[in-house]
Amino acid sequence: MEIGKSKAKVYVETDTKITFKDVAGVDEARFEQQEVVRFLRDPRAYCRLGARASKGILLAGPPGTGKTLLARAVAGEAGVPFFSISGSEFVEMFVGVGAARVRDLFEQARKAAPCIIFIDELDALGRSRTVGGYDEKGQTLNQLLAELDGFDPSSGFILLAATNRPEVLDPALLRLGRFDRQVLVDRPNRSGRADILKLHARNIRLAPRVNLEDVAGMTIGFTGADLANLVNEVAIIATRRNALEVTFADFTTAIERIVAGLEKKRCVLSDEERQRVAYHEIGHALVAASLPGVDPVLKVSIIPRGVGALGYTMQRPTEDHFLLADSDLHNRIAVLMGGRAAEALVFGNASTGAADDLQRATSIALMMVTRYGMAEATGLRTYAPSPQSFLGMQGIDRPNASDATIREIDLAARDIVAAAYDTALSILKASRAVLDQGAEMLLAKETITTDDFLPLRRAGDAGSADHREPERSAH
Repeated sequence: MEIGKSKAKVYVETDTKITFKDVAGVDEARFEQQEVVRFLRDPRAYCRLGARASKGILLAGPPGTGKTLLARAVAGEAGVPFFSISGSEFVEMFVGVGAARVRDLFEQARKAAPCIIFIDELDALGRSRTVGGYDEKGQTLNQLLAELDGFDPSSGFILLAATNRPEVLDPALLRLGRFDRQVLVDRPNRSGRADILKLHARNIRLAPRVNLEDVAGMTIGFTGADLANLVNEVAIIATRRNALEVTFADFTTAIERIVAGLEKKRCVLSDEERQRVAYHEIGHALVAASLPGVDPVLKVSIIPRGVGALGYTMQRPTEDHFLLADSDLHNRIAVLMGGRAAEALVFGNASTGAADDLQRATSIALMMVTRYGMAEATGLRTYAPSPQSFLGMQGIDRPNASDATIREIDLAARDIVAAAYDTALSILKASRAVLDQGAEMLLAKETITTDDFLPLRRAGDAGSADHREPERSAH
């Protein structure tokens, strides 16, 4: 019967053409895997001083960061067979089938050693076991634990696994002697993103003035998979307009499409709605131009995009930020509240257009209170959320605190957002003429860039200086 046979796909040396040259943006993780390559090439020489190789290496990180690609590159560099299987392929409704597949997989690996076993989405197989149950998943996990204890690393094969949820894995699986190492494959920084863009842009024709370093600065938070998709979108956009080469404008258009969504050409707004959206977006831009430490504005548009986005303000980060002060977070909330403040200042009331801004501002404020200890009322401690469930479904994260403290958290978050709103409103009142001028320009052009926005930015900076001077003297 074939039901107990392993479903792993086997790639031999000629099939695995991926090497470390095809991996970029994860230099630290790649350096860690070079040791695995040396062991697989010559296990006896590696163990000559009594050292032993790791039995299991866990690649953990967000989706799309290149965990599977890195594992295949290890096999390509070492020139050994590569057994690839997903954790979900072990799970069946019949008890004992998954355990039989685990035994068969390791038996095949012993015969093909030196080789690599790669289990993708390990959390589907290695999720933490619950008390009082012994089902098919538990039996399959127990068999995997037994196989990890039973094989000798000097035999020449290593287990690699990947997951984006290491926190749900069973502690018995992660202990030393089974998965000896955990390698973080995180989102790339700016230089890493530039290297990934250069890697994927080898097959497209770039215009001479295209600087991929600038493109990397505009893609903060993108993973390797996101950047690969970006380069493909850029090539498609340039092909549609029958261009001979890809320009920087194509990259900007592709980023807009990925971040903000597709342009809605059939979404026709009334004159009153267009005017309100124009003031809303210029409000964001003016507040961003007036506050220190805020990413500069690249483009402002009132062309509807995506789901519910009637306009957008795109900012261009100048560098990656690894630490943010409370003032930086306050300024980011103020920028988010700039649209709502502009509507209230000009029209005297609010609209539903600030729903997403309010959600993001509230999220930042709650993080400041519950995680970063940036509220005096709640003290210098964190409040880890405890997920509440209803009928087996995950609900809203509830802070691990008493009801009285939760009320203090709500009030502190509300005060943070309210203070940021007052900051945005004060800036816009001081720059009301600039706000009107920018809205008129946006209504006429529908999209304005940095060159169009430069005079407004200078005026906004002047208004910001007038706004901040009384605060400095009072302090």
